[in-house]
Amino acid sequence: MHYRSNITTITSKLKIGCHLSCAKGYADMGRQALELGANVFQFFSRTPRGSKAKSVSEKDISALLKIISDNHFGKLLVHAPYTLNICSDVP
Repeated sequence: MHYRSNITTITSKLKIGCHLSCAKGYADMGRQALELGANVFQFFSRTPRGSKAKSVSEKDISALLKIISDNHFGKLLVHAPYTLNICSDVP
């Protein structure tokens, strides 16, 4: 597709990203970013208004790292929830 190749050329030089949800997993965020033509993205580590962080799957993280490596992503940003309590002993 001609359109897609233009996006690839442009995004190889620029850092273009968006804010994605990790509700469907980390690798899904990488796939969503690719569909949008992004090469960076930001996500909340958990629901923005608080609650418990979801468990992390090593398989899911490995799949995301492969997507990042194969597609030359820039650095990703993790957004802390709005109700972050840095004094808590509970992660």
